[in-house]
Amino acid sequence: MTITGNIVDIFNRSIYYGSVRTENGLIQNIEQFSSSPKDGLPFILPGFIDAHVHIESSMLVPSEFARLAVVHGTVATVSDPHEIANVCGMEGVEFMIENGKSVPFKFHFGAPSCVPATVFETAGATINSGQVAQLLERDDIFYLSEMMNFPGVLYGDEEVLKKIAAAKHTGKPVDGHAPGLRGEQARKYISAGISTDHECFTRDEALDKLNAGMKIIVREGSAAKNFEELIDLLHDHPDAMMFCSDDKHPDSLVEGHINKLCQRALQKGINLFNILKAACVNPVLHYKLPVGLLRKGDAADFIAVESLENFNVLQTWINGQLVAENGKSLILGKTVTAINNFSCSPKKAEDFQYPAQTGISEVDVIEAYDGQLITGWKKYPLKASNGFLITDTAADILKIAVVNRYRDAPVAIAFIKNFGLKEGAIASSVAHDSHNIVVVGVDDKSIAQAVNLVIEQQGGISCVSSTESQILALPVAGLMSTDNGYDVAAAYTSISNKAKKLGSILSAPFMTLSFMALLVIPRLKLSDKGLFDGETFTFVQEKR
Repeated sequence: MTITGNIVDIFNRSIYYGSVRTENGLIQNIEQFSSSPKDGLPFILPGFIDAHVHIESSMLVPSEFARLAVVHGTVATVSDPHEIANVCGMEGVEFMIENGKSVPFKFHFGAPSCVPATVFETAGATINSGQVAQLLERDDIFYLSEMMNFPGVLYGDEEVLKKIAAAKHTGKPVDGHAPGLRGEQARKYISAGISTDHECFTRDEALDKLNAGMKIIVREGSAAKNFEELIDLLHDHPDAMMFCSDDKHPDSLVEGHINKLCQRALQKGINLFNILKAACVNPVLHYKLPVGLLRKGDAADFIAVESLENFNVLQTWINGQLVAENGKSLILGKTVTAINNFSCSPKKAEDFQYPAQTGISEVDVIEAYDGQLITGWKKYPLKASNGFLITDTAADILKIAVVNRYRDAPVAIAFIKNFGLKEGAIASSVAHDSHNIVVVGVDDKSIAQAVNLVIEQQGGISCVSSTESQILALPVAGLMSTDNGYDVAAAYTSISNKAKKLGSILSAPFMTLSFMALLVIPRLKLSDKGLFDGETFTFVQEKR
């Protein structure tokens, strides 16, 4: 097969009119016809790579994620199966790998480093250092996934160090996760062998880490958005930066992927070849991925785009197979058998009551921020009714609760600001990292109803008002659907819009909700065991 167009040679920073000949999944030859591009022809370049993504957050199994991603020119991912591992353990990791292999797409999974993520929450499984070492010996495991336990790295936790040592033994990189870590502590973390970070939320933090030898992955997901803050660093650090989505909900994936970041970076005045190094080349070199980069002898993984301004993808090829054309995926859907780990009983409204204490007029309140995983921490006064604290919708102080999904246990309850609901509640079994049920709502009755919808389906996201209710079921580990990806995206859009009609002011209310139990991101979060300070790694209070 021979494809003619304008060849984008990233390594030599040139664009010329020529052809690409492929055979048996490999590029046999690249021929140059003219040293200049030819008008009217598409541009042929390596495919895009998402350098850090949790496939589970798309609410799609890998085979469905691939069907949507290839439309936007994505040919590969560096994927951390950490989410399903915290629910189903090694069985979950195996599920992701095997399902990913069922379609023509290049998933590169890592060995989860933090299962459970912390000892301050209840997870569904444990993967110890011995199991991590076994995974890293496999040819289909490419790296040690994000080491979120940065205190364990800094203070020499034995299990943490064994996992890092196993990655070094196999010659595989270690991904990092250290939001806000600066100075000597950051240098110590990096010197332990941590090679990347996708959690930088300020330019100065990212620059510190770049100067210490770390590679920075610019994240633009459905909730956490750091592109605007970090993208200018690509001017001076084109060899040390990559792009990722980290967590991307299905509606966002339908709209675009790494191609959109390329388009935006170009509009910011970033050099085209610097952009393409981050989007295509650097992940392959850093993680040693078996992905082609449009060179003779490489795997025939490349895309054709309409222009180098809009990055509108016309065709996507993986191993010489056409997998997407003119906005349509050519990957066929697969039948999926769900795995899960879900065992808790329905809840009553009384389970979510928060007793008022005599003499205490203020409570600790989580402040959610749109587009960020970090949260604030303020104190606000709340009124009591019949001996229990109640929400204040006028001040946008709502109730948040986390319900243990793995066994029956008392509910953890606190208060949260900036969700904006005026009535009802929203709940989700996608609750990083242990994926218990997290719920935010105005009143206890609605909160219980939203939680029970999730329990009845053994996983999902739900929204209830005074007059109606809706749930998107997620039967695979309470994280993913078995349905067609485009149908899941439409259902997600519908339920997200319903939450916004109830008053939510967040751009992605369910994605933001899913991170309110993420203890490893400061500052104030809620686990099933209580309110937690993510800076000191201590409980603010035991659960109520």
